[in-house]
Amino acid sequence: MLSTKGDTGMRRPNIILFMADQLTANALTAYGNDVVKAPNIAALSEQGVTFKNAYTNSPICAPSRYAMLSGCLPWSIDAFDNAAELTASTPTLLHYLRRLGYATTLSGKMHFVGPDQLHGYQERLVTDIYPADFAWVPDWKAGPRNAPTGINMRAVVEAGPCFRSLQLDYDEETTFMANQKIYDLARQSRDKPFFLTVSLTHPHSPFTASQEHWDRYDHDEIDMPKVGPIPLDQLDTHSKWLYYSHGRDRLKVTDEHTKNARHAYYAMISYVDDKLGEMMKILKQTKLLEDTIIVFTADHGDMMGERGMWFKQTFFENATRIPLIIGGPGLPKAKVVEKNVSLVDLMPTLMSVADDGKVDTVTEIDGRDMTGLMTGTGTGWSDRAFSEYSDMGVCAPCRMVREGSFKYTYTHGHESMLFDLESDPNEQKNLCGDPEFSEIERRMHDTVLEGWCPDALNERVLRSQASRQLLWSLVKNEKRDNWSFEFRHGDKSRYVRGGGDAEGTNAVKGRARFPYYEPVVQAEPKPLTDEEASLIPNAKR
Repeated sequence: MLSTKGDTGMRRPNIILFMADQLTANALTAYGNDVVKAPNIAALSEQGVTFKNAYTNSPICAPSRYAMLSGCLPWSIDAFDNAAELTASTPTLLHYLRRLGYATTLSGKMHFVGPDQLHGYQERLVTDIYPADFAWVPDWKAGPRNAPTGINMRAVVEAGPCFRSLQLDYDEETTFMANQKIYDLARQSRDKPFFLTVSLTHPHSPFTASQEHWDRYDHDEIDMPKVGPIPLDQLDTHSKWLYYSHGRDRLKVTDEHTKNARHAYYAMISYVDDKLGEMMKILKQTKLLEDTIIVFTADHGDMMGERGMWFKQTFFENATRIPLIIGGPGLPKAKVVEKNVSLVDLMPTLMSVADDGKVDTVTEIDGRDMTGLMTGTGTGWSDRAFSEYSDMGVCAPCRMVREGSFKYTYTHGHESMLFDLESDPNEQKNLCGDPEFSEIERRMHDTVLEGWCPDALNERVLRSQASRQLLWSLVKNEKRDNWSFEFRHGDKSRYVRGGGDAEGTNAVKGRARFPYYEPVVQAEPKPLTDEEASLIPNAKR
């Protein structure tokens, strides 16, 4: 146990999990970005351990968070998509920490779906920003254009500064309540350790930043993507699916749109950084910092225009590689870990931190304890990280494994890709089919399928989608809670909820933006050609 000496002698450390949403590691100084202004995140990296090659287990919000809290890969707990339920019978990190005497609190987003809105947290301090019902169930049979959450290129074309937005509303409340909770904890007896999650929605799209944070950047200094748009006929199948799902054929994205969106994205990261700095100052003032482990991470990344792609849902580095920085008492300073890890490893690691190296679970988990990597005492790390995707925009199970410098992506029924990230960090040369790498390709193919059967999973996903679509069709027009946790009266009308279509989601976000931005009109989607339709294995004909 990384024990700390507080007022009452040796005790378990407090733990704060500070999360951003849709933050790629490639946008931070600690990971090589020299444009972004995020000094507090950089300072945490200097004072702690930075995992250079940390990955999300699913490049979409809810499944990645479920994996992080449960220590289980998404497919093993049916965490297929953003409308998948995390069952109440699944033990999480919070349950285990409570068994060790921790007080557990959540402030901000966690995107739980289903009637259990705590999953081991003893209290929530704010309403969740997104729905807890089955409104966002994808439909693979409808093809890639089916995007119930409304992800499309309007978020890029309409990018720019504002003085208020839905996300500013949410994160201001989230951080205020979290900071007040820290003050409250500081006033109490320090015999009982706490676990506090502070989970922001920045820098999630739409790309709208406060004027203050926008003005921190010279627009001419905003860097452009390293890899420009790739012609449609040269895209892999997974990327073609997302091309249609994101409506890239419906809105033209110019270089200036791209620069605006990247400018806003950096500005939103500076906002996250400010909020981290505020919290660190309070911890220092209350003398809690000396007893507290700080974990900074994100649920997934954002493509930021690389390859002409935006948002998440893909296995390319910008979407799957995430920041993971851990600092606090008993941990090295300015240490960099190069080994491949993923969010699923965080659960057993924090259990180990809290319980003298013990990871005592009642069910099997997929995560591994990373404390040995942090302290330099560990051996035998497998150096593998897995990520999966089966949500909207694709039409079949997809999976990725990184091992050493190689990354292999599998799209069921379609071509695979193999990249050597050491020699090709921008993933421009697919090594599949290259005789020189045939043995590596074979080994990586076997690894990505290890314990994971795509045929069986495809059927499980389709059955799950059909079941939840039926249930949602019966209740979507009823005026009832649909499980959403509501901290105060009226929050359901302030934040995004089910009951509407994808455009309804965008409308809620659009109305919250000041000054109001007239929505950009998209072209009507073109019918898929026979060749394009052939890419949809389960399509409705």
